Amino acid sequence: MDKYHFGQFGPEHLELLKEGITLYNDGHYWMCHEVVEDLWMDHIGDNARYVFWVVIQLATSLYHWEDANLNGASGMVQKAKRKIEFIETHHVESDILEKYLDWSKIKDIVKSIPDKPNLPDFDSLAGFKFMDPEKWDSVKES
Repeated sequence: MDKYHFGQFGPEHLELLKEGITLYNDGHYWMCHEVVEDLWMDHIGDNARYVFWVVIQLATSLYHWEDANLNGASGMVQKAKRKIEFIETHHVESDILEKYLDWSKIKDIVKSIPDKPNLPDFDSLAGFKFMDPEKWDSVKES
């Protein structure tokens, strides 16, 4: 019996995110957006795609933040907040999100950004890094 139900973020979703997370952590936000957007498009009908969507929107937000485009950065974070709410209410979350993506921490950071932010309100988001995908296998084994 499968531990994860359809629509929940499972090991196959995590594996697909490796390249995107590496790009995000390296500050290549637009490339992260491009790579993860392909995953998002390939998983129509699967609620787990909302995690991909959050990563896309956070990467895009930081891309705009780097250019001091407050409207772009703010708009993307507000959309990411709505996707996080969907993820929470539709039982998409799993132990994998917490263990490998530090999901609670990123959610707290995103939720702490005010609805009408200033550029410094994004500093915590800009400083956040997901767990390095190179370390995922060692965590899986423990």
